[in-house]
Amino acid sequence: MSEKKRQSRLTAYAAIGAAGTLVLSACGARAGEEDAAVAESCVDTDGDTIKIGFINSQSGNMAISETTVNDVLHMAADQINEDGGVNGYELEIVEEDGQSEPATFAERSEYLLTQECVAAVFGGWTSASRQAMLPVFENNNGLLFYPTQYEGLESSENVFYSGATTNQQILPALEYLKEEEEIESLYLVGSDYVFPRTANMLIQQWAEENDVEILGEDYTPLGSTDFSTIANTVAASDADAVFNTLNGESNVAFFSQFDDAGLTAEEMPVMSVSIAEEEVDGIGPALLDGHLTSWNYYQTLEDPENEEFVAAFQETYGEDRVTSDVMQSSYNSLFLWAAMAEEAGSFDVDEIREVADGTSIDAPEGEVTVDGETQHVTKTPRIGVINSDGLIDPIWEGELTDPDPYLEDYQWADDEEAAEYAEEAED
Repeated sequence: MSEKKRQSRLTAYAAIGAAGTLVLSACGARAGEEDAAVAESCVDTDGDTIKIGFINSQSGNMAISETTVNDVLHMAADQINEDGGVNGYELEIVEEDGQSEPATFAERSEYLLTQECVAAVFGGWTSASRQAMLPVFENNNGLLFYPTQYEGLESSENVFYSGATTNQQILPALEYLKEEEEIESLYLVGSDYVFPRTANMLIQQWAEENDVEILGEDYTPLGSTDFSTIANTVAASDADAVFNTLNGESNVAFFSQFDDAGLTAEEMPVMSVSIAEEEVDGIGPALLDGHLTSWNYYQTLEDPENEEFVAAFQETYGEDRVTSDVMQSSYNSLFLWAAMAEEAGSFDVDEIREVADGTSIDAPEGEVTVDGETQHVTKTPRIGVINSDGLIDPIWEGELTDPDPYLEDYQWADDEEAAEYAEEAED
């Protein structure tokens, strides 16, 4: 990764340059396709505003997680506008509801790019939604900022990934369980789509290398609420811990029925990678007290940037609202895009990509820097324990970690096997 760093403050955004007439090619052929004709961009820079798109599930199974992302994106846009906008343009928001359906994400993102002519799109949560949108952005040379932790094994010139990849969340969680909890066995539970299945394939590979026994692996459809059989099977397995890759409202039912089966955090801790503060509130702190999570950000982090971020969010949306990892990564993504656009002096996708490497911000989670080669960002892994007040207390912190979406630095990782498994999961 380049050592070049361009600093951008999050809550006191500094404009770098004034805007003139910008040259754009946001809706043409993919970069690098020399023989393909590049369509004229429909992004309009003649006025005082520039359009950007937000696409989040505000209905359906994933609304429990994605509504807060939409809220914080609006807060970030307001803050940037208060400080002069981007390249002298005020941000104009066009938002779409992904409705928790991958096909809807694809359809509405194409509408944002080709009809609303937005300069960039921010959103998506599940890997299924991201993968549904991917060909839309690649075919139109659009720009998607995807905020959620995911299974890795992907990098696209048309996506910036501001959430964690595998070596920044899942692998630190496994190492923590092995070294600190001294586990010798795991039970895997996940939603039945690409992220959990691919993540669990990599967990299987890690477990074989580290002499950890996988005692069971169960999947349910996204949104499923019947976990009585799985909870009883987990209880009967006598595993040292559960690794949970369930998403959305399924977690409410799982932990309720986990509790009904007589299981506790002391007896069999659950390590979750998709439950943050927002979900804790929806599930109920009493059911989650003492269980573990792996993220890069928690509301309880003690640093000035985070304290300012939490205060601003609660002032805007209410003192009872919580902040969480993915919504914080979404917040970061808008400032990263703004910093790159300012550095490029342009909203052109290719020009933004050219200046991306080394773009850095002091985020609520700590320093975040873009790796231009993979278009992922640096992250600090953290393990937290859920408390009875509904917040998550950090109990372990790793070092600032460069993204390694293909696990090239891990000899045990067979990314081809995992990628084939991911393809099967999509079918």
